[in-house]
Amino acid sequence: MGREIQVTYDCADPGAQAAFWAEALGYRLQPPPEGFTDWAAITDPDGNGPRLYFQKVPEGKTAKNRVHLDVRAAPGQTGDERMATLEEEATRLGGLGAKRQYRLEPDGVNEGIIVMTDPEGNEFCLD
Repeated sequence: MGREIQVTYDCADPGAQAAFWAEALGYRLQPPPEGFTDWAAITDPDGNGPRLYFQKVPEGKTAKNRVHLDVRAAPGQTGDERMATLEEEATRLGGLGAKRQYRLEPDGVNEGIIVMTDPEGNEFCLD
């Protein structure tokens, strides 16, 4: 039997990061207990995906992530249809504070992705 996992982010503003990722993933905010402001969490409303936990740390991000999320925005799609769907999602997430880094085109082996960063600079891929 597999174990349940939680993905934890160190960040400056847990509430803002949780709000961004809740919108990005269609997750729900999980309110912290009364009086706690140094963390926030979001959960999958269907109970399938991992809980994401955001904890406040004093230091800022200093290097590339060693682990990142792939946001599956276009599963099963290929070619121009896939890239158009990824572009639409990149635009939506940009409106929430994400920043586009670069686009990798489909090349016959890879299907194409858009690499972005969340509002605190953590890299993720639109896949």
